[in-house]
Amino acid sequence: MTMTRQKADALQALEDASSSVRLRAALAVGTAPDSRFVGKLVERCAVEPEFFVRDMLTWALTRHPVSLTLPALFREVRSERPQARSQALHTLSKIGDRQAWPAITQELLSDADDEVARSAWRAAVVLVPGGEESALATVLATQLGRGERETQLSLSQALVALGEAIVPALDAATTVSDPRARAHALATQGLLRDPDAGFESAIEEAKRVVALTGAPRTDDENRADR
Repeated sequence: MTMTRQKADALQALEDASSSVRLRAALAVGTAPDSRFVGKLVERCAVEPEFFVRDMLTWALTRHPVSLTLPALFREVRSERPQARSQALHTLSKIGDRQAWPAITQELLSDADDEVARSAWRAAVVLVPGGEESALATVLATQLGRGERETQLSLSQALVALGEAIVPALDAATTVSDPRARAHALATQGLLRDPDAGFESAIEEAKRVVALTGAPRTDDENRADR
């Protein structure tokens, strides 16, 4: 089948120097899906510098059959390029097909790149099969205390989205030795109880609690006092 000139022009325009041209091209490609677009869309996601264009590329991919998009995205989450991993995970979360769950590995959930990890957390919450929420919460809890406020907020939001399944993992995290992780766990508990509470106030209150209570006692210290 020969690609029409209009579609060929749209694919070429995805690489135009103007971001507005690339945005219109991604819209056109998504408006008239074609299986031959998938590879180019995924390729552009990995290198596109503009957020709004990347989001339109993701939208265009969601317009194509999952039988074509999922295999391509599974390859991308293993890419050495952080943006490729991050945008592929973001796209998987937007497609929302739970066949993609096996692609959300523990390595991605703890990826050294904050943007990749945040995308993995969001995708995991969308794709996790019923009954596996507690196991996911346990993995996510290992990331408590990580990064700056934006990263910590993303993790708290992902955890809270899992609901009551996170309670055991958060309870355990409030007893770890790392004060940042303890404060983050306490703040997330606060958000679980009151989703309307702001993260800033929750984390500041949690820090005060951690500072007042000090480090948790070890089992050896407890035994020594008996």
